[in-house]
Amino acid sequence: MAAPGHAIPPERAGRSALPDWLPLALGFLAMLVPSLVGLFRGIWSTEEQAHGPIILALSLWLIYRKWPEMLAQSAGARSARAGWPLLVAALLLYVLGRSQQILSLEILALIATGLALLLLKRGWVAARILWFPFFFMLFMVPLPLPLVTTLTMPMKMAVSYVTEHILFLAGYPIARNGVILQIGQYQLLVADACAGLQTLLTLEALGLFYLNLVRHTSPFRNIVLALLIVPISFTANVIRVMVLTLITYYFGDAAGQGFLHGFAGMVLFISALLLILSVDSLLQWIVRRRQARRAPAMGAST
Repeated sequence: MAAPGHAIPPERAGRSALPDWLPLALGFLAMLVPSLVGLFRGIWSTEEQAHGPIILALSLWLIYRKWPEMLAQSAGARSARAGWPLLVAALLLYVLGRSQQILSLEILALIATGLALLLLKRGWVAARILWFPFFFMLFMVPLPLPLVTTLTMPMKMAVSYVTEHILFLAGYPIARNGVILQIGQYQLLVADACAGLQTLLTLEALGLFYLNLVRHTSPFRNIVLALLIVPISFTANVIRVMVLTLITYYFGDAAGQGFLHGFAGMVLFISALLLILSVDSLLQWIVRRRQARRAPAMGAST
């Protein structure tokens, strides 16, 4: 017979049947669902921001992949007090972004809200395990238009310059005036979507995702590959513009601006992925050669 002092009051027993995280989850969904609907109907349906759903899907997959480890290591962890000010700031930011239709603030607020809830329920241990998926979601946040406008033009000029010189050396009748390429009887304007800042950031995200996925033990391999993501992204942009230029030259302007223009977008990401894999394979070969040279030296010293 149980001692009277240990009896559980009926009202507490009823409340314990309801998970304490359910109200927080429902509140977060009430914020998340309208925002996602607006994003899919708005900027995520445009070519410049089409990477948004991909970033979100990859981030959720990374969280799902780390979720068992997070639950195991954060079991019994204390709630992090830093979650409360972060949650309040995120909610205020969400109200501001939602009411004023500032998508950058709205998306940033949703990411911060998710992180704040994680801190409140599982503490710093969980945040340390899942830090990369939340950092990766930042690539969904649209950059301010003045910054995009300022940085996009030099990037387009550089891509146009390199494309012109490569195709000219290959024997094609091509000339350039600013960001306008003249090949044969056709003129092509290098648009923001072909060589803009958002495209570069998307490829940066792809490279960081690859680094997080493979998790090389060699610091040299990780650092060099991370540094080379920028030139790899630029090279992939050049390949995309070259493909569009050659398609237009051989098949006409309608082919370049029609279905094959979308195919060139696939070429962008495929070429970036192949370049990353190729560079990583080269770095692996270099690391193995360095290790092979060290092995005889260490054997001789012993």
